Amino acid sequence: MKDFIYLRPSSRDEATAEALEPDTAFLAGGTNLLDLMKLGIAAPARLVDVNRLELDFIEEREGGLRIGATVRNSDLAADARIRRSYPVLARALLAGASGQLRNMATTGGNLLQRTRCSYFYDTAMDCNKRSPGAGCSAIGGATRNHAILGTSDKCIATHPSDMAVALAALDAVVEIEAPGGQRRHVRLDEFYRLPGDTPHIETCMDPGDLVTAVVLPPPLEGRQIYRKIRDRASYAFALVSIAAIVRMEGGRIGEARLAFGGLAPKPWRAAELEDLLKGQSPSENLFDRAADLLLQCATTAGENDFKIPLARRTLASVLREATGAAS
Repeated sequence: MKDFIYLRPSSRDEATAEALEPDTAFLAGGTNLLDLMKLGIAAPARLVDVNRLELDFIEEREGGLRIGATVRNSDLAADARIRRSYPVLARALLAGASGQLRNMATTGGNLLQRTRCSYFYDTAMDCNKRSPGAGCSAIGGATRNHAILGTSDKCIATHPSDMAVALAALDAVVEIEAPGGQRRHVRLDEFYRLPGDTPHIETCMDPGDLVTAVVLPPPLEGRQIYRKIRDRASYAFALVSIAAIVRMEGGRIGEARLAFGGLAPKPWRAAELEDLLKGQSPSENLFDRAADLLLQCATTAGENDFKIPLARRTLASVLREATGAAS
């Protein structure tokens, strides 16, 4: 591991000012960053520890919740307000990692974790995320865990977070503080960028920006489900995951929110699919049409071909449960 300077600012202003210096990274739980540093994938010259910035809070706000960036995943999943009003988030957090990791991982760090693509982690292989312009060794390589939606000819990696998929379905907003104290709010779906020609730019964050909180709107009535399909139940990243919130009205779908993991380089929110479902009576035909719409632009790479039928079956199963059609 490369030597680095360790800094512990006492204010957000100090932290964001320090982060303007080149080769600087924020440190919270460190569950992803320290691994990347040990492997030589990340080599920041300066680490700014944000654990003293009073961002460890869960507070009620305008009928919803504001969650501080350094709230540990285990504490968030266990919070009674989350379990009662946002169970899809609690379930996603519990599905996302081992208990030991949840005890260290933070809300902000979870949002900003890097892909688990094996080519990204292997410094002997070409990777546009790690070295812009180097190429993508995953294309034409082992692709079982790779994306089928939103990819480009520069990158086909998936986003690893379970928490972010649930937050996408909940219409969460990311609170960002820039150097000088300027604060902005970004919808989670707009927080992440698709790879396009610049897969190394993964979010809308600018130099010095600090994620300070995630804001949840008032909870939507209806059933909340998080379904994660993975190679093993104990601890693995999603092959396909779905966060669903469905409100029924008189036997019809009054409103549906759906977000998908394991399929794309970012949590995948399908607004056109939600529009299709609204006002409809649950049926196998409707669920098939929803899957057709979701996957109409899917591009597979051989070993991940199975994700198309797996996504279809998982979506149908989740919608049956969420609408009561499985009862």
